[in-house]
Amino acid sequence: MGAEVVPRARKSTTLRFLFELEKPDGLLPGTAKLPPPSPEPEADSLIDKIASCTRVFTFVDAVDPISERDAKTERLGEILTAVHSAAKQQRTPLDHRVMVALVNMFRANLFRAMPPPSSPPLPPDGGEEDTPATVLSPAWPHLQAVYDILVAFVASTDAKTLRHHVDRGFLSGLLALFASEDPRERDRLKTAYHQLYAKLTCDRAFMRRSMAHALLAFAHEAAADHCCGVAEVLEICGSIINGFAVPVKDEHSAFLARVLMPLHRTRWAHAYHRQLAYCVLEFVRKEPGLADAVLRGILRRWPVTSCHKEVLLIEELEEVVELLDPDQFQRLAVPVCSRIARCVGSSSSQVAERALYVWNNERFLELASASPGVMEKILPAFVASVESNLEQHWSKCVQQVTASVKALLQEVAPELYARCVDDLAARRAEAEVAAAVRDARWRKVEMAAAAK
Repeated sequence: MGAEVVPRARKSTTLRFLFELEKPDGLLPGTAKLPPPSPEPEADSLIDKIASCTRVFTFVDAVDPISERDAKTERLGEILTAVHSAAKQQRTPLDHRVMVALVNMFRANLFRAMPPPSSPPLPPDGGEEDTPATVLSPAWPHLQAVYDILVAFVASTDAKTLRHHVDRGFLSGLLALFASEDPRERDRLKTAYHQLYAKLTCDRAFMRRSMAHALLAFAHEAAADHCCGVAEVLEICGSIINGFAVPVKDEHSAFLARVLMPLHRTRWAHAYHRQLAYCVLEFVRKEPGLADAVLRGILRRWPVTSCHKEVLLIEELEEVVELLDPDQFQRLAVPVCSRIARCVGSSSSQVAERALYVWNNERFLELASASPGVMEKILPAFVASVESNLEQHWSKCVQQVTASVKALLQEVAPELYARCVDDLAARRAEAEVAAAVRDARWRKVEMAAAAK
């Protein structure tokens, strides 16, 4: 058998082949090479719109043309639609140049010096108010659109790309905006900052440190005349703490001791206490051993003149006590219950009622009754406050609640309660005798002075 014959490829005789022989780059003779295709026209148009939105309108200056203001509002809506469209079409993300223009637009519209507080500070005890007065920004129509674009931009951009456009200076600028008095801005800012924390994993430690420094400066700033942003930052911290791994790292425990606990002593604590208590309770749930430091820290910062703060701290004490095991409660029962017993005898009806209602907590009653020897240590202080309320408290409502608590204590520990009442009567008798002796001595001194 002969060798197999391989057919040779047939040469092309088309005009295109002949032209390519004359022009190796594939171009026709006498023609120039075309430039590379330009970016999409939509991207160029979008960049122009974004650049035109860097002009800031105050909404209070009469010089600002209303037509240009409305045109910017319309363009911001178009930009938001474009960003949302890019988020839906994940295969065609935003162009790099568009992202650069967006970040520059965010800086131009959002980063600004905050004016001094426009409302006078509250009295030290906060009065009947729970939050500072609300001040709304006149430029909110534009700010709202910019924040919506920022949230959509962060949501539609992957973490790797986001790191190339959002630096730490941008993050610090966002954190400074929490000083805004407009609650609408702080709420949108909270959403955006939390989204950035979720995506920028390499900058999480920096963001935690920045929030800790801001809270620490507020806690130790004696002249702080407003607390704008503290509640929102604490809300972000609460979500972060919820995701901490167990056991809690030392740096996180230090954040609890050095930042969160000092926030209990400020005059604005009533405005952010709900978020602060949540952060503290999350730490105790993650690491029950931290309850000792938490309770002692709260007791050390107990208010002297603010009845409203006393009510809030009694609630926080009760919530922490619910998380204790019997051994922990046995160690902490005396300082905690001594403070609650003093609150029972408070002249403020709100404080006295809230302290009395602690005995309605089933967990507290269970720990106090089950722990050996604890009831004998804590009951004398409560008996003194209960009997004093029944005899001389001005509020009828407090007297009624006190009577209910007395019936409960007599049911739980009848013999011990009777013994405490007898001891209280003996101490009162001794005190009366000592007072009589002291008065007699003073009278002798006065008579001797008059004789001279």
